[in-house]
Amino acid sequence: MRLSVLGLLMLCCGSLAHADESAPLERGTAILEPFALRELDKGAFGLGRMLAPAAANEAPLADAALFALPSMAPVRKALDAEFDRYIEKHKASLPNESIGVGTSYAFQLFDRTVLDTPDARFVLAGVVNRMDRAFVDPEHCGEVRLLYRLTRTTPPEAKDGEVASPRLPMTLNIVLKARSDAQAKSNSPSCAEIAKRWLATSELQLTGPELAAKLSAADGPLALIRPENIHRIETNLQIAHAPKSAIRDFRTDYMMKVFDYQAASGTFEEAVLEDQIDRDRLLADAALAGEFKAWLLDPAHLGELDRGMAVIPDKFLAKVAVAPTPVGFVNSDMLPAYGLVQSEAGGPAAVFSEADVVGALEKAAAQGIQLENIQSVAGFERRLNDSSCGGCHQTRGIGGFHFPGVDWMAEKPSNTVVVPGSPHFFGDQVRRRDILTAMAEGRTPDFSRGFASRPQLRGSDELAGTVYNDGWGGHCYASRADAADNDKSFSRWSCAANLSCQTGPATRFGMCFIATR
Repeated sequence: MRLSVLGLLMLCCGSLAHADESAPLERGTAILEPFALRELDKGAFGLGRMLAPAAANEAPLADAALFALPSMAPVRKALDAEFDRYIEKHKASLPNESIGVGTSYAFQLFDRTVLDTPDARFVLAGVVNRMDRAFVDPEHCGEVRLLYRLTRTTPPEAKDGEVASPRLPMTLNIVLKARSDAQAKSNSPSCAEIAKRWLATSELQLTGPELAAKLSAADGPLALIRPENIHRIETNLQIAHAPKSAIRDFRTDYMMKVFDYQAASGTFEEAVLEDQIDRDRLLADAALAGEFKAWLLDPAHLGELDRGMAVIPDKFLAKVAVAPTPVGFVNSDMLPAYGLVQSEAGGPAAVFSEADVVGALEKAAAQGIQLENIQSVAGFERRLNDSSCGGCHQTRGIGGFHFPGVDWMAEKPSNTVVVPGSPHFFGDQVRRRDILTAMAEGRTPDFSRGFASRPQLRGSDELAGTVYNDGWGGHCYASRADAADNDKSFSRWSCAANLSCQTGPATRFGMCFIATR
């Protein structure tokens, strides 16, 4: 089922639900106040001061200067190479659909010249605590992320009386260790202390410069965030957009890449994306596929995949993800794990057969490993999809982004209708806050997470009856009464009492809406 324009509207407007709550879902886990972000961007958390602190001056770092930095040269080179590969692949697979920069083309490319101009820059659009990722890096207490949105600093020309948004479809995410190497070595501050600092922000009633000052004070959470904490950069951009035509629906492709910071060279170097399985390479290399199957179906690793905590070895991963949107609910080749599980006997070659998956589930159960999410072959395949960067961004995202960011450059940023995060982003905040609370109290956190479509309730009723879980617009599975074919992986994806699961043809996945006559 293709997601309709109405579906996209509901998907985006659904995330507005948090705006009317007395206690926002992101309290204590993210900084989204527009006027405080404006102050932080002007100060120590402007992109120039983070990436080039020794050379930073009062002027913001424009794109032309950003990609002229020696540390960023490999980033620009790798982005250009991916553009060339994307265009080459497009011409080979869709020779009758033109591609280029501008509205005269069937596929309209992102204009890379904006990365060389002094009239655009990356603006701080949010600060997000990701200490829920401490299971990957417990020594550094997980991560904190500074998210920047590409924005024109020279207003675009008005067309037919309308002025286009200066915000451009690209984000740059600086991923920092929650505490530096030196702090980790001395264990000061502790992970508990850092978590307490963040949770304390949920009680602040400040805005603008006052909030920014409190967050950056010696006892504030941002006092621990310095350039030496930088671990990597993540980029996400809308590489091409194809409006609806006579031969197809509209489509937008988003390209994601990761660059690890190399202290020895002082540069950001291209790296693999975490858990982004290289589907093409696995399907083409039987030996590599066999090795991957043995690794992933090991009961211990299968249990980690089930909980959303698998860290797949680099040898099986890709250095780029191109995620088309919208993908809807039907399994298709636009999904990153499509074709890895053989759906029927005699079908095309795949990495896993259905019997492989069923056998692995039985083996895990025999060893006492209780799986929370993967209860079927379909559950296994969905988990492979939404554990990857590309598959996750295709699920409950705003286009291809989970964090478009706060637009504090708008004329009235506090009244803007553009929400900073997707339903997936807001729906995951309860889990993240639960982990921070456990850390602050000295308890062992539960790092597990549900599917991207249905967040865990984590013992809280905050998400019940909302777009994030089973309320209007929530994702659901249409179970049938007494039906033996109900999939156990999704049987709990129901709707609130006054709603029903509305699905399209050829799928039992859908969204919760008022029942039709």
